[in-house]
Amino acid sequence: MRVHVVSDVHGASEALARAGDGADALICLGDLILFLDYADHSRGIFPDLFGTENASRMVGLRTALRWDEARALDRELWSGLGTDRRTAIESAVRRQYAELFAAFPTPTYATYGNVDIPALWPEYARPGTTVLDGTTTEIGGLVFGFVGGGLRTPYRTPYEIDDETYAAKVEALGEVDVLCSHIPPAVPELCYDTVARRLERGSEALLDAIRRVRPKYALFGHVHQPLVPRMRLGTTECVNVGHFNSTRTPWALRW
Repeated sequence: MRVHVVSDVHGASEALARAGDGADALICLGDLILFLDYADHSRGIFPDLFGTENASRMVGLRTALRWDEARALDRELWSGLGTDRRTAIESAVRRQYAELFAAFPTPTYATYGNVDIPALWPEYARPGTTVLDGTTTEIGGLVFGFVGGGLRTPYRTPYEIDDETYAAKVEALGEVDVLCSHIPPAVPELCYDTVARRLERGSEALLDAIRRVRPKYALFGHVHQPLVPRMRLGTTECVNVGHFNSTRTPWALRW
């Protein structure tokens, strides 16, 4: 068996359409939509609404951890737009989801990232795409468990949940051979982004499950430029499958 795994697609629908080439299945670990590209400030929903200059201002404030000023800028821009925030964002997200879900090969197994909007997925997931969150599936004789979303952060992205809810989803998986999540386990080397120069939030519940269940693999994304992309914890190989929007290349799992 050969399975390709992607995460942090962030709008790269053309590359996503080729991500399953040569594989028996595709796994997507979330963050399909592109709201604001920190590398190219002209790309994403935010610059489409407010322009590249304002996108650069927002990126600068966020990367400097100036959260109050970032929120003030956000309020200022939305008040001047004259359009309801929820309506404008949902319309843009729907356009992206229509392209991205159409690009998924069959079969695809997908879970949510922290910037995704789970409530919209049932409208776009076609036959051949299985959405999993806190549940398992068997692929080629191995049990894959999926945990979607992220934990609470100052960014307040759409699918952030509290630690207890996240831990309950991890616990519900039980014994798995491959643990699939959007965010990494709470290991500093796996959570540190070398370009953003900050620790992203990892999950203690995932780390506990790795130590207790000892899956063959723990696969995740979320950290775009990790300090350490791969690490063994006990008998488990922990792998950041890569920032697909940047690499355009899936990570391959063979057995």
